[in-house]
Amino acid sequence: MKNIDSEEKELLESYDRDEWQSVSDIKSESERYRRYASTTFKKDKRVNIRMSEKDLMAIQKKALEEGIPYQTLISSILHKYISGRLTEKKA
Repeated sequence: MKNIDSEEKELLESYDRDEWQSVSDIKSESERYRRYASTTFKKDKRVNIRMSEKDLMAIQKKALEEGIPYQTLISSILHKYISGRLTEKKA
């Protein structure tokens, strides 16, 4: 299995313990979460930043490896950081 993070491991273990339950009205639940996602990921503001050429090249390389535009990668990194899912690595 590919390397998984602790959150993914916790979800898999929860599933294996049969802690998941079916949703009674999947259509309405799907629509509700679709609206949440649409609101959360709505990109309606433009930001210009200055960064080193070395950092930009590294981000572009990483984005190419992931198969996504580098702007999307930058946006994802920022979103994960402000939501607390991206933290400094402890020494």
